[in-house]
Amino acid sequence: MTKIVLISVIIVTAAVTAVITSLLTSRKMRGKVAYMLDALEDKELNFRFDERRIRGRKFNRTLNRLRNIFDKERHEIIEQEKYFGLMLDHVRTGIAVVEPDGRVNYCNSTALVLLGIATLGHIRQLRAVSESLYEAFQNITDGTEEKASYYNESGKMTISLTASAATIGKTQVRVIAFNDISNEIAENEQQSWSRLIRVLTHEIMNTVTPIASLSETLLRFDGMNDEIRNGLGTISQSSRGLIKFVDSYRNLTRVAPPVRKAFYFKELAERVIGLTREQALMYGASCTYIEKTDDIILYADEGQITQILINLVKNAIQADAQKVEITAEINSSEHIIINVINDGSPISKESREEIFIPFFTTKQEGTGIGLSLSRQIMRLHNGTLSLTRSDVKETVFTLTFK
Repeated sequence: MTKIVLISVIIVTAAVTAVITSLLTSRKMRGKVAYMLDALEDKELNFRFDERRIRGRKFNRTLNRLRNIFDKERHEIIEQEKYFGLMLDHVRTGIAVVEPDGRVNYCNSTALVLLGIATLGHIRQLRAVSESLYEAFQNITDGTEEKASYYNESGKMTISLTASAATIGKTQVRVIAFNDISNEIAENEQQSWSRLIRVLTHEIMNTVTPIASLSETLLRFDGMNDEIRNGLGTISQSSRGLIKFVDSYRNLTRVAPPVRKAFYFKELAERVIGLTREQALMYGASCTYIEKTDDIILYADEGQITQILINLVKNAIQADAQKVEITAEINSSEHIIINVINDGSPISKESREEIFIPFFTTKQEGTGIGLSLSRQIMRLHNGTLSLTRSDVKETVFTLTFK
């Protein structure tokens, strides 16, 4: 009987011990799983369970394997993000991912170049560039389109923005894409002006030419009193002057395509200074050249670019400038930037957008052709000409070769 009781006690004790051991082991396992889940949720992978002890080795090895799988997946996602980031950096569209509070959690390199800034962490930074640019980013919504104009180191920029709604994690964001449409707008404007000028010159020439010819024919007849002769002379002179004036505008519609070749810009700048030296001395002005990047080579039509620079220097001298400075450099986008800077009378705010329009001039005897023609030549070179500054300190015209 005693043996039976002893055996029963041993069996019960072993069973209780097995149950307690199982419960403790199960609790440890649950603790390890909970620890691992908390770490993974916090994106913390700096842990590893001990595989040296025999007890729990298989379970720990399984947990470590799960941790390794998660770490491998995470690295693959990071590599994919880098790959897609490199792809987006090479597209010609600016892309920014903006959170509801205005923070920017992604911005490709094209966007930074278009905006003319080094980094973009929040859209309020855009206020330093342009208030209208900030408002465009602030107001753009899914399925809408906004346009904004502003100035950067390349001159005046106009961009078109579109947005799409997306969800990253639990955060609603706007994916804003924008493109430079400055050249498109400028090209459309130029085509409109060219069509208008062609129509106007055609109609005026058809009307005025017969009048000039007839008045000159009548002047050859004898027996005409002085009053009539003087009147016909005035008609003839005015008609010929108008024909000459209109004919000059035809240059705007038939600019020859540039004949490009490579040359050192320094040599061209020095030649421009030499060609304008006499007029500069007459007005008591000086003209200098500063090369901010060594040995700049320009691939362009040398004669046409010379014509642009001479026109800008002469305009500066006629605006009472005492100092005219031509500078050249290569910017971070590998664009050649040429500035013509002068300390003459500033251009009024009202005139700044109009000086490149054909027929517009601020000079009493001007024709309004020079700047319009110069801008058209730059467009043919796939470049831009813009007024980037004009105040009491200095006026700056910028030529950008892309």
